[in-house]
Amino acid sequence: MKTLIEIHVLQNFAPSNLNRDDTGAPKDAFFGGTRRGRVSSQCDKRAIRQFFDEKVREGVFSADELAVRTKRVYQAVADALAGKRDAAEARAKAETALSYIKISRSKDADKTQYLLFLGKREIAAVAGAIDQHWDLIVEAEADQAEDGSKKKKSKKDAAGSAPKEVRDQIEAIFSGGKAVDVALFGRMLADMPEKNQHAACQVAHAISTHAVEREFDFYTAVDDLKPEDTTGADMMGTIEFNSACYYRYAVVDWEKLVTNLQGDTDLATKGLRTFLEGFVLAEPTGKQNSFAAHNPPEFVAVSVCHDAAPRNLANAFETAIRAKTGESLTRKSAEALATKAHALDTAYPRKGQTFVLNVAKADIGGFGEDKASLDAVLDAVLTAAKG
Repeated sequence: MKTLIEIHVLQNFAPSNLNRDDTGAPKDAFFGGTRRGRVSSQCDKRAIRQFFDEKVREGVFSADELAVRTKRVYQAVADALAGKRDAAEARAKAETALSYIKISRSKDADKTQYLLFLGKREIAAVAGAIDQHWDLIVEAEADQAEDGSKKKKSKKDAAGSAPKEVRDQIEAIFSGGKAVDVALFGRMLADMPEKNQHAACQVAHAISTHAVEREFDFYTAVDDLKPEDTTGADMMGTIEFNSACYYRYAVVDWEKLVTNLQGDTDLATKGLRTFLEGFVLAEPTGKQNSFAAHNPPEFVAVSVCHDAAPRNLANAFETAIRAKTGESLTRKSAEALATKAHALDTAYPRKGQTFVLNVAKADIGGFGEDKASLDAVLDAVLTAAKG
Protein backbone atom coordinates (compact mmCIF):
# COMPACT_ATOMS: atom_id res chain seq x y z
CA MET A 1 0.00 0.00 0.00
CA LYS A 2 1.44 3.36 -1.06
CA THR A 3 1.23 6.12 1.55
CA LEU A 4 1.64 9.78 0.68
CA ILE A 5 1.95 12.61 3.20
CA GLU A 6 0.95 15.97 1.73
CA ILE A 7 1.44 19.30 3.46
CA HIS A 8 -0.35 22.53 2.51
CA VAL A 9 0.76 25.77 4.16
CA LEU A 10 -0.49 29.37 3.92
CA GLN A 11 2.07 31.88 5.12
CA ASN A 12 1.65 35.64 4.90
CA PHE A 13 4.96 37.52 4.89
CA ALA A 14 5.37 41.17 5.75
CA PRO A 15 7.41 43.25 3.25
CA SER A 16 10.45 41.15 2.37
CA ASN A 17 12.74 39.84 -0.37
CA LEU A 18 13.09 36.19 0.64
CA ASN A 19 14.32 34.75 -2.66
CA ARG A 20 15.98 36.98 -5.27
CA ASP A 21 16.44 36.54 -9.00
CA ASP A 22 19.59 37.51 -10.91
CA THR A 23 18.64 41.21 -10.78
CA GLY A 24 18.09 41.22 -7.02
CA ALA A 25 14.29 41.42 -7.34
CA PRO A 26 11.94 39.02 -5.51
CA LYS A 27 11.21 36.01 -7.71
CA ASP A 28 7.79 35.93 -9.32
CA ALA A 29 5.70 34.06 -11.89
CA PHE A 30 2.53 34.43 -13.92
CA PHE A 31 -0.26 32.19 -12.65
CA GLY A 32 -3.95 32.41 -13.46
CA GLY A 33 -3.27 35.45 -15.63
CA THR A 34 -1.73 37.63 -12.89
CA ARG A 35 1.78 38.13 -11.55
CA ARG A 36 2.41 36.29 -8.31
CA GLY A 37 5.15 36.34 -5.73
CA ARG A 38 7.27 33.18 -5.83
CA VAL A 39 9.81 31.41 -3.64
CA SER A 40 11.66 28.60 -5.43
CA SER A 41 11.57 25.04 -4.16
CA GLN A 42 15.38 25.06 -4.06
CA CYS A 43 15.26 27.98 -1.63
CA ASP A 44 12.72 26.22 0.61
CA LYS A 45 14.70 22.96 0.56
CA ARG A 46 17.90 24.78 1.52
CA ALA A 47 16.11 26.26 4.55
CA ILE A 48 14.77 22.81 5.51
CA ARG A 49 18.24 21.24 5.23
CA GLN A 50 19.58 23.91 7.57
CA PHE A 51 16.71 23.05 9.94
CA PHE A 52 17.96 19.45 9.93
CA ASP A 53 21.41 20.74 10.98
CA GLU A 54 19.78 22.47 13.96
CA LYS A 55 18.26 19.12 14.94
CA VAL A 56 21.76 17.63 15.06
CA ARG A 57 22.75 20.29 17.58
CA GLU A 58 19.61 19.44 19.58
CA GLY A 59 20.55 15.74 19.58
CA VAL A 60 17.61 14.55 17.43
CA PHE A 61 20.02 13.22 14.78
CA SER A 62 23.65 12.19 14.96
CA ALA A 63 25.92 14.11 12.58
CA ASP A 64 26.51 11.01 10.44
CA GLU A 65 22.78 10.66 9.75
CA LEU A 66 22.96 13.69 7.44
CA ALA A 67 24.86 14.58 4.27
CA VAL A 68 26.87 17.46 2.86
CA ARG A 69 26.63 19.02 -0.60
CA THR A 70 30.14 20.04 -1.59
CA LYS A 71 32.89 20.24 -4.19
CA ARG A 72 35.46 20.01 -1.39
CA VAL A 73 35.19 16.28 -0.82
CA TYR A 74 38.99 15.76 -1.02
CA GLN A 75 39.44 18.02 1.99
CA ALA A 76 36.54 16.30 3.77
CA VAL A 77 38.26 12.94 3.31
CA ALA A 78 41.56 14.39 4.52
CA ASP A 79 39.81 15.80 7.58
CA ALA A 80 38.43 12.32 8.33
CA LEU A 81 42.02 11.00 8.25
CA ALA A 82 43.40 13.78 10.47
CA GLY A 83 45.80 12.36 13.03
CA LYS A 84 46.43 9.26 10.92
CA ARG A 85 47.82 10.63 7.67
CA ASP A 86 49.51 13.74 6.37
CA ALA A 87 46.81 16.15 5.18
CA ALA A 88 48.35 16.94 1.76
CA GLU A 89 49.01 13.27 1.02
CA ALA A 90 45.48 12.34 2.14
CA ARG A 91 43.97 14.94 -0.23
CA ALA A 92 46.07 13.56 -3.10
CA LYS A 93 45.07 9.97 -2.27
CA ALA A 94 41.41 11.02 -2.13
CA GLU A 95 41.68 12.59 -5.57
CA THR A 96 43.27 9.45 -7.00
CA ALA A 97 40.88 7.06 -5.25
CA LEU A 98 37.78 8.94 -6.41
CA SER A 99 39.15 9.10 -9.96
CA TYR A 100 38.82 5.28 -9.93
CA ILE A 101 35.04 5.77 -9.97
CA LYS A 102 35.26 8.64 -12.51
CA ILE A 103 34.84 11.48 -10.01
CA SER A 104 37.52 13.88 -11.12
CA ARG A 105 39.03 17.20 -10.14
CA SER A 106 37.97 20.55 -11.56
CA LYS A 107 40.44 23.07 -12.93
CA ASP A 108 40.43 24.63 -9.46
CA ALA A 109 42.71 22.70 -7.17
CA ASP A 110 41.17 20.54 -4.47
CA LYS A 111 37.60 20.66 -5.83
CA THR A 112 35.53 18.15 -7.75
CA GLN A 113 34.03 19.10 -11.11
CA TYR A 114 30.54 19.42 -9.67
CA LEU A 115 28.74 19.44 -6.35
CA LEU A 116 28.43 16.04 -4.72
CA PHE A 117 25.65 15.29 -2.22
CA LEU A 118 27.27 12.65 -0.02
CA GLY A 119 26.27 11.10 3.28
CA LYS A 120 28.80 11.73 6.02
CA ARG A 121 28.99 7.97 6.50
CA GLU A 122 29.97 7.64 2.84
CA ILE A 123 32.79 10.17 3.27
CA ALA A 124 34.02 8.38 6.41
CA ALA A 125 33.90 5.05 4.59
CA VAL A 126 35.90 6.43 1.65
CA ALA A 127 38.49 7.69 4.13
CA GLY A 128 38.59 4.24 5.75
CA ALA A 129 39.10 2.54 2.39
CA ILE A 130 41.93 4.93 1.49
CA ASP A 131 43.61 4.31 4.83
CA GLN A 132 43.24 0.55 4.35
CA HIS A 133 44.67 0.54 0.80
CA TRP A 134 47.05 3.48 1.19
CA ASP A 135 49.98 1.93 -0.66
CA LEU A 136 47.83 0.60 -3.51
CA ILE A 137 46.33 3.99 -4.32
CA VAL A 138 48.88 5.48 -6.70
CA GLU A 139 48.28 7.92 -9.50
CA ALA A 140 48.91 6.28 -12.88
CA GLU A 141 51.76 7.57 -15.02
CA ALA A 142 50.47 9.92 -17.70
CA ASP A 143 51.35 9.13 -21.33
CA GLN A 144 53.61 11.52 -23.18
CA ALA A 145 52.36 13.56 -26.13
CA GLU A 146 54.41 13.98 -29.30
CA ASP A 147 55.80 17.29 -28.02
CA GLY A 148 57.06 15.56 -24.87
CA SER A 149 54.40 16.98 -22.55
CA LYS A 150 52.27 14.70 -20.41
CA LYS A 151 48.78 13.91 -21.67
CA LYS A 152 45.87 14.52 -19.39
CA LYS A 153 44.32 11.19 -18.35
CA SER A 154 40.69 10.62 -19.27
CA LYS A 155 38.17 9.47 -16.66
CA LYS A 156 38.13 6.09 -18.40
CA ASP A 157 41.94 5.82 -18.21
CA ALA A 158 41.93 6.76 -14.51
CA ALA A 159 39.25 4.17 -13.74
CA GLY A 160 41.10 1.56 -15.79
CA SER A 161 44.30 2.05 -13.81
CA ALA A 162 42.58 1.31 -10.48
CA PRO A 163 43.36 -1.80 -8.43
CA LYS A 164 40.15 -3.82 -8.74
CA GLU A 165 39.69 -4.49 -5.02
CA VAL A 166 40.04 -0.78 -4.22
CA ARG A 167 37.64 0.33 -6.97
CA ASP A 168 35.06 -2.31 -5.98
CA GLN A 169 35.21 -1.30 -2.33
CA ILE A 170 34.82 2.41 -3.05
CA GLU A 171 31.98 1.80 -5.52
CA ALA A 172 30.12 -0.23 -2.90
CA ILE A 173 30.32 2.67 -0.43
CA PHE A 174 28.03 4.94 -2.48
CA SER A 175 24.65 3.72 -1.25
CA GLY A 176 23.35 7.00 0.16
CA GLY A 177 24.91 6.29 3.54
CA LYS A 178 21.47 6.26 5.22
CA ALA A 179 21.60 10.06 5.17
CA VAL A 180 18.11 11.42 5.85
CA ASP A 181 18.46 14.48 3.63
CA VAL A 182 19.76 12.43 0.68
CA ALA A 183 16.85 10.02 1.18
CA LEU A 184 14.35 12.88 1.16
CA PHE A 185 15.76 15.15 -1.53
CA GLY A 186 17.60 12.61 -3.69
CA ARG A 187 20.82 13.10 -5.61
CA MET A 188 22.32 12.77 -9.06
CA LEU A 189 25.90 11.63 -9.63
CA ALA A 190 26.59 12.38 -13.29
CA ASP A 191 29.44 9.88 -13.60
CA MET A 192 27.74 7.11 -11.60
CA PRO A 193 24.05 7.14 -12.60
CA GLU A 194 23.58 3.75 -10.99
CA LYS A 195 24.32 5.45 -7.63
CA ASN A 196 21.65 8.12 -8.06
CA GLN A 197 18.97 8.19 -5.40
CA HIS A 198 15.42 9.16 -6.33
CA ALA A 199 13.93 11.68 -3.93
CA ALA A 200 11.22 10.58 -1.49
CA CYS A 201 9.74 14.08 -1.45
CA GLN A 202 8.66 16.69 -3.97
CA VAL A 203 8.47 20.39 -3.10
CA ALA A 204 6.50 22.93 -5.15
CA HIS A 205 7.55 26.52 -5.76
CA ALA A 206 5.59 28.66 -3.32
CA ILE A 207 3.31 31.16 -5.06
CA SER A 208 1.26 33.99 -3.69
CA THR A 209 -2.49 33.40 -3.51
CA HIS A 210 -3.04 36.92 -4.88
CA ALA A 211 -1.55 39.28 -7.43
CA VAL A 212 1.55 41.19 -6.30
CA GLU A 213 3.27 44.39 -7.32
CA ARG A 214 6.97 44.95 -6.80
CA GLU A 215 7.87 47.93 -4.62
CA PHE A 216 11.15 49.76 -4.10
CA ASP A 217 12.81 50.84 -0.90
CA PHE A 218 15.07 53.85 -1.50
CA TYR A 219 17.73 54.00 1.19
CA THR A 220 20.64 56.23 2.14
CA ALA A 221 23.56 55.76 4.51
CA VAL A 222 25.59 58.40 6.29
CA ASP A 223 29.31 58.36 7.13
CA ASP A 224 29.42 58.58 10.95
CA LEU A 225 32.83 60.29 10.90
CA LYS A 226 32.25 62.98 8.30
CA PRO A 227 32.45 66.66 9.44
CA GLU A 228 29.20 67.99 10.89
CA ASP A 229 29.04 70.84 8.37
CA THR A 230 28.96 68.38 5.45
CA THR A 231 25.51 67.49 4.22
CA GLY A 232 24.25 64.69 2.02
CA ALA A 233 24.28 60.91 2.04
CA ASP A 234 27.44 58.87 1.50
CA MET A 235 25.67 55.91 -0.03
CA MET A 236 22.29 55.35 -1.61
CA GLY A 237 20.42 52.67 -3.50
CA THR A 238 17.19 50.74 -3.84
CA ILE A 239 15.99 47.32 -2.74
CA GLU A 240 13.01 45.64 -4.36
CA PHE A 241 10.52 43.85 -2.14
CA ASN A 242 6.96 42.63 -1.92
CA SER A 243 4.50 41.35 0.66
CA ALA A 244 2.66 38.13 -0.10
CA CYS A 245 0.58 35.31 1.32
CA TYR A 246 2.21 32.18 -0.09
CA TYR A 247 0.64 28.79 -0.79
CA ARG A 248 3.30 26.16 -0.13
CA TYR A 249 2.99 22.45 -0.92
CA ALA A 250 5.10 19.32 -0.59
CA VAL A 251 4.49 15.58 -0.71
CA VAL A 252 6.47 12.71 0.81
CA ASP A 253 6.32 9.10 -0.39
CA TRP A 254 6.59 7.18 2.90
CA GLU A 255 7.56 3.81 1.41
CA LYS A 256 10.22 5.43 -0.79
CA LEU A 257 11.66 7.21 2.24
CA VAL A 258 11.90 3.92 4.18
CA THR A 259 13.47 2.20 1.16
CA ASN A 260 16.04 4.98 0.70
CA LEU A 261 16.94 4.59 4.37
CA GLN A 262 17.50 0.88 3.86
CA GLY A 263 14.43 -0.18 5.86
CA ASP A 264 15.22 1.87 8.98
CA THR A 265 11.66 2.95 9.95
CA ASP A 266 12.80 4.69 13.15
CA LEU A 267 15.12 6.96 11.18
CA ALA A 268 12.43 7.46 8.52
CA THR A 269 9.94 8.49 11.21
CA LYS A 270 12.38 11.05 12.64
CA GLY A 271 13.14 12.26 9.15
CA LEU A 272 9.48 12.67 8.21
CA ARG A 273 8.62 14.54 11.40
CA THR A 274 11.60 16.85 11.02
CA PHE A 275 10.84 17.48 7.35
CA LEU A 276 7.23 18.46 8.11
CA GLU A 277 8.27 20.59 11.09
CA GLY A 278 10.99 22.24 9.02
CA PHE A 279 8.60 22.85 6.13
CA VAL A 280 6.38 24.82 8.51
CA LEU A 281 9.00 26.60 10.60
CA ALA A 282 12.13 27.05 8.45
CA GLU A 283 12.30 30.37 6.60
CA PRO A 284 14.40 31.52 3.66
CA THR A 285 17.07 33.93 4.85
CA GLY A 286 17.14 36.35 1.90
CA LYS A 287 17.39 40.00 3.03
CA GLN A 288 16.08 39.11 6.48
CA ASN A 289 18.61 41.44 8.10
CA SER A 290 16.83 44.28 6.28
CA PHE A 291 13.22 43.09 6.63
CA ALA A 292 13.01 40.62 9.57
CA ALA A 293 9.84 39.11 8.09
CA HIS A 294 9.56 36.31 10.62
CA ASN A 295 5.88 35.46 10.17
CA PRO A 296 4.88 31.87 11.02
CA PRO A 297 2.20 30.14 8.95
CA GLU A 298 -1.38 30.67 10.12
CA PHE A 299 -2.86 27.74 8.25
CA VAL A 300 -1.39 24.24 7.95
CA ALA A 301 -3.12 21.12 6.62
CA VAL A 302 -1.40 17.73 6.42
CA SER A 303 -3.06 14.81 4.64
CA VAL A 304 -2.11 11.15 4.90
CA CYS A 305 -3.41 9.33 1.82
CA HIS A 306 -3.29 5.69 0.82
CA ASP A 307 -3.10 4.34 -2.70
CA ALA A 308 -3.86 7.74 -4.15
CA ALA A 309 -2.26 10.24 -6.50
CA PRO A 310 -0.75 13.41 -5.00
CA ARG A 311 -2.93 16.54 -5.14
CA ASN A 312 -1.46 20.06 -5.26
CA LEU A 313 -4.21 22.59 -4.41
CA ALA A 314 -2.61 25.62 -6.11
CA ASN A 315 -5.60 25.88 -8.44
CA ALA A 316 -7.60 27.11 -5.47
CA PHE A 317 -5.82 30.37 -6.31
CA GLU A 318 -6.07 30.26 -10.11
CA THR A 319 -8.33 33.26 -9.66
CA ALA A 320 -6.26 35.59 -7.51
CA ILE A 321 -7.65 36.16 -4.01
CA ARG A 322 -8.81 39.74 -3.32
CA ALA A 323 -9.32 40.83 0.27
CA LYS A 324 -11.53 43.81 0.97
CA THR A 325 -10.75 46.33 3.69
CA GLY A 326 -11.02 44.58 7.03
CA GLU A 327 -10.71 41.07 5.55
CA SER A 328 -7.82 38.70 6.21
CA LEU A 329 -5.94 37.55 3.13
CA THR A 330 -4.81 34.37 4.90
CA ARG A 331 -8.33 33.56 6.06
CA LYS A 332 -9.83 34.05 2.60
CA SER A 333 -7.03 31.94 1.09
CA ALA A 334 -7.67 29.12 3.59
CA GLU A 335 -11.36 29.14 2.78
CA ALA A 336 -10.62 28.96 -0.96
CA LEU A 337 -8.18 26.09 -0.35
CA ALA A 338 -10.76 24.12 1.68
CA THR A 339 -13.42 24.71 -1.00
CA LYS A 340 -11.07 23.39 -3.70
CA ALA A 341 -10.13 20.37 -1.55
CA HIS A 342 -13.81 19.51 -1.00
CA ALA A 343 -14.56 19.84 -4.73
CA LEU A 344 -11.67 17.57 -5.74
CA ASP A 345 -12.46 15.03 -3.01
CA THR A 346 -16.03 14.82 -4.32
CA ALA A 347 -14.94 14.42 -7.92
CA TYR A 348 -11.98 12.14 -7.21
CA PRO A 349 -12.50 10.43 -3.83
CA ARG A 350 -9.45 8.98 -2.12
CA LYS A 351 -8.70 7.27 1.18
CA GLY A 352 -7.01 9.33 3.83
CA GLN A 353 -7.10 11.67 6.80
CA THR A 354 -6.33 15.39 7.06
CA PHE A 355 -5.19 17.26 10.15
CA VAL A 356 -5.45 21.04 10.32
CA LEU A 357 -3.85 23.84 12.32
CA ASN A 358 -6.18 26.78 11.72
CA VAL A 359 -4.66 29.80 13.48
CA ALA A 360 -6.39 32.09 10.95
CA LYS A 361 -9.81 30.92 12.23
CA ALA A 362 -10.96 30.37 8.67
CA ASP A 363 -14.38 28.86 7.97
CA ILE A 364 -13.21 25.67 6.27
CA GLY A 365 -16.46 23.72 6.36
CA GLY A 366 -15.23 20.64 8.19
CA PHE A 367 -12.08 20.26 6.10
CA GLY A 368 -9.86 17.96 8.16
CA GLU A 369 -9.57 17.36 11.87
CA ASP A 370 -8.74 20.46 13.93
CA LYS A 371 -5.63 20.34 16.09
CA ALA A 372 -4.50 22.93 18.63
CA SER A 373 -0.76 22.92 17.87
CA LEU A 374 1.80 21.89 15.30
CA ASP A 375 3.04 19.12 17.63
CA ALA A 376 -0.49 17.70 17.80
CA VAL A 377 -0.74 17.73 14.00
CA LEU A 378 2.62 15.96 13.63
CA ASP A 379 1.75 13.32 16.26
CA ALA A 380 -1.51 12.52 14.45
CA VAL A 381 0.21 12.41 11.04
CA LEU A 382 2.91 9.99 12.17
CA THR A 383 0.34 7.69 13.76
CA ALA A 384 -1.76 7.68 10.58
CA ALA A 385 1.27 7.23 8.30
CA LYS A 386 2.55 4.17 10.13
CA GLY A 387 -1.00 2.89 10.24
